[in-house]
Amino acid sequence: MATRVTAFAEISDQFDAYIGDIVYATMTTVDAKGRPRARVLIPVWETVEGAPLGWLATYKTPVKAAHLAGNPHTTFSYWTPRQNAVSVDAVAAWADDLDTKRHVWDLYRRTSPKGAGYDLGNFWRGGPADPQLHVLRLEPWRVQVIRGTDLHSRIWYAAGER
Repeated sequence: MATRVTAFAEISDQFDAYIGDIVYATMTTVDAKGRPRARVLIPVWETVEGAPLGWLATYKTPVKAAHLAGNPHTTFSYWTPRQNAVSVDAVAAWADDLDTKRHVWDLYRRTSPKGAGYDLGNFWRGGPADPQLHVLRLEPWRVQVIRGTDLHSRIWYAAGER
């Protein structure tokens, strides 16, 4: 059974709890021929003006960059064997200015105790200014949370998206 919610706040606690528990998400993009490619990553999320906003510290690989240049829509899927799940459909855009990188660096550090973040310095030794560190801004247009005990689903859409 699926229920549509009108405010992200109605599912934000469940969203945060599941992502904090699951941590790793499968990110799917598509190539120019519409073929999907999946990879496992750890995005971090915050709520800005009542809506979810995600950030992904990542390497700007040729495949990922080409896919997103051709189609910026992506999906992040979280799943646990208890059948709790989160699906996030978003539009991704590179955001590589130093202020954004600093914000994301700090957000990963602050979310670490909840389980979803980690020390980015393990991968990018040069800190936020490391030239290999790239950031994707993830603007969700649809978020679905599914509770495994009864498979109850709640879905939020960004304004104007449905």
